[in-house]
Amino acid sequence: MTSETYNRVVILGAGFIGVSFAAVLADNGWQVTLVEPDLPRRDAAADGLRKQQDGIALADLDKGRGGAIDIVRSDEGALEQATLVIECGPESLDIKQEIFARLLTETPPTTLLVTASSAIPMSQIVPDPDQQSRCMVAHPVNPPAVLRLIELSPAPGTSPEAIQRAATHFADAGFEPVVLAREIEGFVLNRLQGAVLREAYRLVDDGIAEPDDIDRVMRLGLGPRWALSGPFETAELNTPGGIAAHAARLGPAYERMGEQRGETVNWSEPLVARVAAARDAARAGQSIPERAAWRSRAVARLVGLRDRLLRGDL
Repeated sequence: MTSETYNRVVILGAGFIGVSFAAVLADNGWQVTLVEPDLPRRDAAADGLRKQQDGIALADLDKGRGGAIDIVRSDEGALEQATLVIECGPESLDIKQEIFARLLTETPPTTLLVTASSAIPMSQIVPDPDQQSRCMVAHPVNPPAVLRLIELSPAPGTSPEAIQRAATHFADAGFEPVVLAREIEGFVLNRLQGAVLREAYRLVDDGIAEPDDIDRVMRLGLGPRWALSGPFETAELNTPGGIAAHAARLGPAYERMGEQRGETVNWSEPLVARVAAARDAARAGQSIPERAAWRSRAVARLVGLRDRLLRGDL
């Protein structure tokens, strides 16, 4: 691959997600072709880009690496030079199937083809495993300009080499890639989000709490901790003795809660040990009390900033 073609991306669709991708990749030095056949949406793209760029600067994420963005009606001539194509079209299986059938014939075999779909797995978009080798889902978090996580979900036929290249490209473009071991509906983000939202609806339906109360529990309680630590680290830091102690003390209660909802998880010793080992590796020599002390200070600063934002002081 020559330097002329390296770091060239074609983004299909100038909606919010497509424009966000364009702003981030250009800021990180990519040459971006943003394709939008709809004239009103194409005309609005420049203003959308400015808003995304303002958000990137506000989050102190701007790199200023000098990429360019061309906003065009058609991808004619751009696909043959693309390192990466990101499809950000409507969440319609028929439309995505049509787009990918064309992309597979009109791009070089080295071009990575990804969809930003939030729900449709790649195996439905490209059903033939023999055609899936360079295709995958690249699921962002909304808004992707400032929430820089990207989930890479392979189809059964996606090659490990393509996944690795995609992870490298997205990392170079300013994202934190999470590679799923295999395809699963909803990916990781929506499955976690869905689990919380399902229980929130159930608590309202059961008359336990009102929607505003549940939002306050999340915003004032779980949210600040989860902004700094995921569910496993939160459990580890909340319990003397770490993950194993947390599983022993609260695992049975959580299992009962799940069974009440028809959801069961076997908190087996090997599973808990696997999570504990992963947490030990993630702390990289830092003790649990040291990490817990750091989180206490970080949560205090985060809450202070949040409350200033809510008061309009920032």
